[in-house]
Amino acid sequence: MPINPAQLISTKRDGGALSESQIRELISGYADGSLPDYQVSAFAMAVYFQGMNREETRALTQAMLNSGSKFTWADNGRPKVDKHSTGGIGDKISIPLAPILASVGFDVPMISGRGLGATGGTLDKLESIQGFRTDLSIEETQAVVEKCGCVITGASPEIAPADRKLYALRDVTGTVPSIPLITGSILSKKLAETLDGLVLDVKYGSGAFMKSIEQARELADSLVQVANDCGVPTSALLTNMNQPIGRFVGNAVEIQESIAILKNEGPEDTRELTTALACELISRCTQVTTDQALAQIDSAIQSGDALRKLEQMIELQGGRIDRLQAAESKHVLESNSTGSVTGFDSEQIGWAIIEMGGGRKQLGDPINHGVGIEVLVKSGDTVEKGQPLYNVFCDQGILPSVRSLLEHSITIGSEPPTEFNLIADRVG
Repeated sequence: MPINPAQLISTKRDGGALSESQIRELISGYADGSLPDYQVSAFAMAVYFQGMNREETRALTQAMLNSGSKFTWADNGRPKVDKHSTGGIGDKISIPLAPILASVGFDVPMISGRGLGATGGTLDKLESIQGFRTDLSIEETQAVVEKCGCVITGASPEIAPADRKLYALRDVTGTVPSIPLITGSILSKKLAETLDGLVLDVKYGSGAFMKSIEQARELADSLVQVANDCGVPTSALLTNMNQPIGRFVGNAVEIQESIAILKNEGPEDTRELTTALACELISRCTQVTTDQALAQIDSAIQSGDALRKLEQMIELQGGRIDRLQAAESKHVLESNSTGSVTGFDSEQIGWAIIEMGGGRKQLGDPINHGVGIEVLVKSGDTVEKGQPLYNVFCDQGILPSVRSLLEHSITIGSEPPTEFNLIADRVG
């Protein structure tokens, strides 16, 4: 019997649970166009207000996954793994992480996204490299992985098309911040990669989508439970975005910092998080100890293997590592006071990048990959009046709107700050 959308929406609106077959038929109907936007909008609103239980969320995820194609892999003895981040200011971890994992015996078919709100997107950063393609088909993606062990590309139209439609609908109906809908959206694309292991970087704080650790934990619990229910061993790290990751925020400047990580250089926090996420996958998928996983990571970096993997991946995707757009001219923003850095409103730094043209205010806006910001201080540092806080890379000089955003992004006070811990907890 065909589903009655109005009845399903009424059931969910009144707090009832939907069966797997009901959810599957609803999502299938939306994907093939037989259900109109207004009915699925009502469904999304009902889920936003009433939530979904674990079984419903799994059914939603699998329905969106099964609306499209999945990767198929030859049995080459290399586990297929990936990482997903919920996004943060200065978060470029995917770029060094994928080649590190490829260097130690894994295949990494990484589907990434573009900027969302104030946070930058991995694909936008990689497009700082002239010629780099982020629109690979499933066949092209698989071919790159088979040749070098890693790829970073966008989701092709064949991957979870129901999620593509539903996400656009959520964006205009105010239902983006729904834990079940976020879970289904993220995992329907990740599970399409046909993985042996997944690690999640679920961020919280001023520079993250989830502002509190409690919200981040709720999302991490949902993602880990549903991914494991769907047969992919998954764990998550809860990480602190109350200050930017690394020193650089932008596009080309973050690629430069990613390359520095693979040269055993770069900021300590970026190296710490990259290593922690790599360790999580290596130790779980190969049953080695943490010390053994750390030794593998160190060897991949010290030998240059990981950097060569990144160079090979970039070439296979149409770019060259030496064709990175140069940063624009540098301008310094100085401190107006003396004291200790007690915290950041990291989101303001992301909006400053967008204000300079390094991100999108509207879908389809062009991106200036050469603008960026270098963060010269961290929480707990002591600063003097007139001391540089930020280097701002922009040819036109620091716009008043950008200056205001950056001045409001940092708090300098007389009291010492609380200790900043990058990795707060592990889930799964």
